[in-house]
Amino acid sequence: MLKASLEYLHPQGDHSFLLRSFGPEAFDAPYHFHTAYELTYITGGRGKRYIGSHQDNFGPGDLVLIGPDIPHCWKLEPTDSSDAGAIVVHFSEDTLGPTLLAKTEMEAVTKFLERAKIGIYFTAPISDQIGKRLDSLARETEFYRFTGLLEVLQQLSDDVTCTVFSQQDTVAIQPRASQQRISPVFAYLVENYRSKVSLEEAASLAHMTPQAFCKYFKKTTRKTFMETVMEYRINYAAQQLIQTEKPVSDISFQSGFSDVSFFYRTFKRKMKLSPLNYRRRFMLH
Repeated sequence: MLKASLEYLHPQGDHSFLLRSFGPEAFDAPYHFHTAYELTYITGGRGKRYIGSHQDNFGPGDLVLIGPDIPHCWKLEPTDSSDAGAIVVHFSEDTLGPTLLAKTEMEAVTKFLERAKIGIYFTAPISDQIGKRLDSLARETEFYRFTGLLEVLQQLSDDVTCTVFSQQDTVAIQPRASQQRISPVFAYLVENYRSKVSLEEAASLAHMTPQAFCKYFKKTTRKTFMETVMEYRINYAAQQLIQTEKPVSDISFQSGFSDVSFFYRTFKRKMKLSPLNYRRRFMLH
C-alpha cells in the first residue's frame, strides 16, 4: 500500500546535524517525512515540489525550510535531470538545545522555527546568499559548520520577503492521527494525478468508505477530493505551457485529462485565461 514513508536520519558520530549535497538521484525519493527540520537549496534541475498538500514549481535557487513530520518530495521534469542537484540540511531543536533556544539572543530564531513548522519559501537575493553559504559550510571544520548553521538561521529569520505556506494548503497542522490518515492519500495523488486517479483507492488508503472519505477529505483540506486532483493537474499543465512548446492537446493528456475540451474549460475556470492565452502572456515577458 502506497504511503508517505518515514525516513530515519542519523548524523555521523556525535555530529548534531546533517549537511549533504545530492545529485539527480535524490529527486527519486518518494513522498516522505521525518522528525527533523529540512532546509533544501536547489542547485540545478526543474520540476514540482510537494509539501503537505501544497505544490509548486521549483528550479535553481529554490530555497525551502520545512518543519518536522511534514510529508514532502521534489519531482524532476525528465528533460531537466542531468544537472539536477540540491544542498540539504537536516537538524532538530535538539541540535541547538532547549537551553540555548530559550536565551534572549536566540529569540528571533526560536520564533522563526515555530513559523517554519508548516514550511517557508525564500526567493532571491536571500536564497542565493544562503545557497552560497551552505556550499561553503561543507568545507568548514565541525565547529565553524555549527556556528555557520546558526548564522544561516539568524539570516533567514531576518528576511521579511519570505512566504509562509498557507495553513489551508498543508496537512502539517493536522493532529498526528489525522496526518497518518491523510498523508497516504497525498502520496497517492503525487504519484498518480497525471494518470487515472480512483476515489475508491484513495478512500481505501484512508481506511474509509468513499462516502465517508469525501466528507473527511473536504473537512480536512477545505476542498473536495476531485477539486484537489484538478488543481494538481491544472498546475502541472500551467508549468508545461510556460516551460515547453508542446501542443496544448499533448499537455492536456500528459496532465491527466482524457478530454481536451474539458481541459480547456477547467483550465480557463481555474486560471481565468485559456491555455493558449496563458502561454502567450508569459511569452511576452
